[in-house]
Amino acid sequence: QVQLVESGGGLVQTGGSLRLSCAASGRTFSSYSMGWFRQAPGKERELVAAINWSGAGTYYIDSVKGRFTISRDNAKNTVYLQMNSLKPEDTAVYYCAASRSGYYSRSNFAYDYWGQGTQVTVSS
Repeated sequence: QVQLVESGGGLVQTGGSLRLSCAASGRTFSSYSMGWFRQAPGKERELVAAINWSGAGTYYIDSVKGRFTISRDNAKNTVYLQMNSLKPEDTAVYYCAASRSGYYSRSNFAYDYWGQGTQVTVSS
């Protein structure tokens, strides 16, 4: 069993930055692929960024390319999402998720463990 705890959300102005962290329990973290999802009110949950077990492969949705960076530190059992140049449309609850597959998937159903979410609000 893996438990995921997100932190780092908050209120920021347009153009600002936040760094989300997701701390994982368990000794198998380094073998899991990880994803950051978000869900805005009235919208479906979407994958924002994902990273393979080694960190060598990453994925971003088009709307965050060049602004967000996903990374991981397997020694600290932590995955990060650095968010720069934030826009009001980035406002959502952000969730961290882990997949037992070492290679990321774009499907929500491929992820086995989920965090409780952290709110990100970008004011205009």
